[in-house]
Amino acid sequence: MNNAELAERFYRLAAIMEIRGEEHFRIQSYRNAAENISEWLTPLEKIAAEDGAKGLQALPGIGKAISGKILEIFATGTFAAWERIVTETPASVLELVEIPGVSARLAAQLYQRFKIRSRADLREFASGGGLEMVDGLSATNAKTIAAFAEARTL
Repeated sequence: MNNAELAERFYRLAAIMEIRGEEHFRIQSYRNAAENISEWLTPLEKIAAEDGAKGLQALPGIGKAISGKILEIFATGTFAAWERIVTETPASVLELVEIPGVSARLAAQLYQRFKIRSRADLREFASGGGLEMVDGLSATNAKTIAAFAEARTL
């Protein structure tokens, strides 16, 4: 797995964690690690092979826990925390953040409060006027989401 793929895995993990309402500092640590990994020029697989966990921990934003996950990815292709969280959270929920106007925070609110688990659920919710009940959603953003829901097959 190359640096871009590693970074994407950690970005997705952070998004799922935010949707699930997990601790902000943990979410931010995964986002920071993902950003640093994506910008790092040397392949992390090379660093891990040459210097192990200590080499990875020398990179900004990579601590003991994240370096352990990276080593686990290189050894097995995945890591236990990822497998657990994707098993517990429908993959379709993560697709919500791909919709224009739907941030991870909004996706979290839709999932937790309104049980929106998929794009199809969102289309039905929006067509029934449900977006008007979403706290903090501006009328403009609600129109954008509703228009997207109506214009496309979700």
